[in-house]
Amino acid sequence: MLDDLSTLITEQRNPNSIDIDLKSTEEILQVFHEEDRRAVAAVEAESESIAQGISLVIDAFRRAGRLFYIGAGTSGRLGVLDASECPPTFSTPPSMVQGIIAGGDRALRRSVEAAEDEPDAGAQAIRDHGITDRDVLVGIAGSGRTPYVLGALEEAHRIGAGTIFLCCTPPADRLKAFVDLFIVPVVGPEIITGSTRLKTGTATKLVLNMLTTVSMIQIGKVYNNLMVDIQASNAKLIDRGARIIMEVTGADYARAQKALECAGGSAKTAIVMLVKAVSRREADVLLEQSGGFVRRVLEDNSYVER
Repeated sequence: MLDDLSTLITEQRNPNSIDIDLKSTEEILQVFHEEDRRAVAAVEAESESIAQGISLVIDAFRRAGRLFYIGAGTSGRLGVLDASECPPTFSTPPSMVQGIIAGGDRALRRSVEAAEDEPDAGAQAIRDHGITDRDVLVGIAGSGRTPYVLGALEEAHRIGAGTIFLCCTPPADRLKAFVDLFIVPVVGPEIITGSTRLKTGTATKLVLNMLTTVSMIQIGKVYNNLMVDIQASNAKLIDRGARIIMEVTGADYARAQKALECAGGSAKTAIVMLVKAVSRREADVLLEQSGGFVRRVLEDNSYVER
């Protein structure tokens, strides 16, 4: 039996936006600014839970597991978006972070709202993607009750995968039976009643940014605050990779670009080649020995330059 939707925070009317249709554009924008600040504050209040979620994701990655997002509508689209940005940003294989949306890929562009009402479909999606006990599943549902997402979480828990539920309304106690961790930034009623693509979507995107980005930093995909693990595969990324190499090594643009080419487009490898004066093969070995952390290679004096 479904929850009474009228009781959900995301379905309440926001007193700050009453008579918004009578306001000027500037006044409406002010309402947005005020409400968006509430979304940011709600996410910050969940820092401890987000950190615990990041630990679960890191543990999964370190045992060759994967991170999956699953959601319907806006929640599903945000999960797919975050997952799709990981390969170009961190050179991860597409299988490492994956997004699943109710209704399949066509739901990314056109609403397939009825798909969210089928818990069995969510469970089947978990089986179809071959989720195992090494993986982590993040279920995303602003309302905290989407049947498709709950069915997926329950199936993932049965398999032995880690389960995280990201929602913006306090979830029902019964979900504790199959959810390992709750992340619940309570953003309050939306500016347009029930339109969870607004504050709820903003809070969700912020949390997803943190789950993947912090996890990637902690497994060595970033040096300082530089995107060193990019794979330069087009003109923009070649230029960015060369500039990153320049920043770290002090090489001029031409030398950095040449090193990047010799490193097969890997900025990480090129940096180690230049700083340690080693071949591409030797640089790759050093990176493997360091667990992929550029800083460990550059700061470890046991690696003797030729």
